Amino acid sequence: MAAAVLKRCVTAVVKVKRLSPSFSARRWLLSAAYTDTKVWEAREKDPQNMAVLATTMDRTYERNLPVSSLSVSRFVDNISSREEVDQVEYYIYKFRHSPNCWYLRDWTIHSWIRQCLKYDAREKALHTLKNKVQYGIFPDDFTFNLLIDSYIKDGDFKSACSVVEEVMLQEAFDLPSTQILSLYALGSYLATSPQLTVSEERALGASLLICGLKQDSTVGLSAQLRGNALLGKVEMLKGIHAVFKGMPLLWTRGYLGRALAVMERVVAAPDGDVKLTKDTLDYMNDLLQELSSTSDSSSSGEESAGEEDNEEDAVDEDDQAERANLSQYASRFKELSTQLESQGKVDAVSFQASVTSLAQQKLATAEKPDLEQYERQMLAWEAEKRQLIQREKEMRAKAEQEKQERLAAKAAA
Repeated sequence: MAAAVLKRCVTAVVKVKRLSPSFSARRWLLSAAYTDTKVWEAREKDPQNMAVLATTMDRTYERNLPVSSLSVSRFVDNISSREEVDQVEYYIYKFRHSPNCWYLRDWTIHSWIRQCLKYDAREKALHTLKNKVQYGIFPDDFTFNLLIDSYIKDGDFKSACSVVEEVMLQEAFDLPSTQILSLYALGSYLATSPQLTVSEERALGASLLICGLKQDSTVGLSAQLRGNALLGKVEMLKGIHAVFKGMPLLWTRGYLGRALAVMERVVAAPDGDVKLTKDTLDYMNDLLQELSSTSDSSSSGEESAGEEDNEEDAVDEDDQAERANLSQYASRFKELSTQLESQGKVDAVSFQASVTSLAQQKLATAEKPDLEQYERQMLAWEAEKRQLIQREKEMRAKAEQEKQERLAAKAAA
């Protein structure tokens, strides 16, 4: 009887692990130590009345005087409810459009993201991040990680990829932890087979490519291949200008050719551990077949009805010449695929599974230097803040002294 019950329990656990990727994922995503707010909450507090702060800032703006970065910092640090998040968003926007807009402090940006996560206003964090030019929100790698991880743990891979896109635009894939989290978010989202618009394919392609360049492994090379393939699709459909406009990408044509170059690199690699995932190669194969059978007239309709940017991208003669290379690309792909198969360099494991394995093996190790750097950063932020507070006190004292001197001179006259 007891043995039968134990057997059923073990079977149930195995089923949960197989059927629920998030169940196992929670075991190796960012640790509790990484996301813990203890170090942040231990900083020196500066309690303020939000109503008084708002009134003071409004009067300062009305008088066309500059608002200090400390005022915005205090506003963000003293958020205590979801409603106050909306209020502070307005003042961050106002500060961005003020003469002192360049002085929004890094710790203020970090605090804003943490407060949004704390008070269940994650959509506000993402909104200000996507509209960074209007709000001045340019987070560091550690802050990016916190936001990406929060979306991954909730299974919202599309929003996680939106954050990864911002990392890509800032070219901030410096930390191994950011690379792993980003690749996991991208792989998990693509595994859902989403219906993508051209602009979404471009963003995902650029994110995969730039992040993949940081990983010289099966995962990194597969990401580069998929990224170049997505960008190549956009190039074939809309022209090269639609690829690099507003992106940190090369403006030279031939992204499908670069995808094939990744395959050539793997073929030439002496290390048998470097492979390309089968599903990535399958995507490339399907893409080449789709593009080869798509006429110029029908390709202009690839963009979905919901696409925001409906402008027709200019396709010049050079773009047309690149399209003429499709048959050569398809032929070369078949040759390289055969070589990869013969060398045993096609990994049957999916790209998502490969990234999952990478995270399980290396994410915990990558966290340690991040946390050490974060603690040092916190000390530096606190030291800088104390200097600013001291300077603020001295300026106020000087202004008060000058005021008294003016009043005394006026009285004497």
